[in-house]
Amino acid sequence: MPASNDFKELHWLLDIIQCLDVGVVVIDRQYRIEVWNSFMENHSGLSPDRVRGKNLFELFPEIDRHWLRRKVDTVLQLGTRAFSLWEQRPYLIRFENYRPITGEEDFMYQNLTLIPLAAHGGPVERVCLVITDMTEVARLKRRLAAAGGASSL
Repeated sequence: MPASNDFKELHWLLDIIQCLDVGVVVIDRQYRIEVWNSFMENHSGLSPDRVRGKNLFELFPEIDRHWLRRKVDTVLQLGTRAFSLWEQRPYLIRFENYRPITGEEDFMYQNLTLIPLAAHGGPVERVCLVITDMTEVARLKRRLAAAGGASSL
């Protein structure tokens, strides 16, 4: 009976991952994609079946390989999270801005969280990339700066 409960729990956890309004990508040490949620599918136009097992850099050549490898290597070696804010690097994967009304920006500004994933009691073998859309925050901050209000922050 416990195995059945574990399977049910896994099923609803996967449903949650698919419904999150953030990108969730799991890559292995060779940068092969293992998990690709609906946010990623909606913004890239690529289904999970099409990307699973493929190399992230081959699918998205605009990614700065050297920079991402450094970040991922740190997460794998230390087993701790890493972050990148849109102010440091505007995006990991260049997605078009999808907001028709406030679409002043050409692309989606993104925050990135890198989370180490280890097998039960084992070493870190995978990294989860969580991509958060920060376009509206970036747009408002840029408008405020253009209006001369940034100095009052």
